[in-house]
Amino acid sequence: MGDAAAQPENAKVLHLVRHAQGVHNVAGAKDHSALMSPEYFDAQLSPLGCQQVQDLRNYVVSSGILGKIQLVITSPLSRTMETAVRVFDTKPNRASVHNGGEAEEMLDVNYPPILAYELCRERLGLHPCDKRRTVTEYRSLYPDVDFSLASTTY
Repeated sequence: MGDAAAQPENAKVLHLVRHAQGVHNVAGAKDHSALMSPEYFDAQLSPLGCQQVQDLRNYVVSSGILGKIQLVITSPLSRTMETAVRVFDTKPNRASVHNGGEAEEMLDVNYPPILAYELCRERLGLHPCDKRRTVTEYRSLYPDVDFSLASTTY
């Protein structure tokens, strides 16, 4: 069903995006036991992950997909929300922040709401990289993310 003309009028298209590379992915590829290090608590994006995000952002904008997305759902982990926000939510007042300090032409689109949903988490395991900060901490970091479906406990 790649052809939009072949889709029923009321059809919804689901795009799945995994978070960009995190620092824990790099460390875990070298030594799986590194994933137990508290250093990777709620792991952030790696430099390559930041480039992956920018590449996806460029594609989403240039292809016109951004204007068609109605909702973005993400797990409440730093690397997943950073991926979602930097790809799908560059509002004018934060364009330079989300694009590495470079201004991006403001698009005439309705930016989709971003919802953090606890049950979208990959796993709730023992690795520090799979643990997260509190919703209170995240609200200040990601003010446009809706945390109503994220547990206040973690």
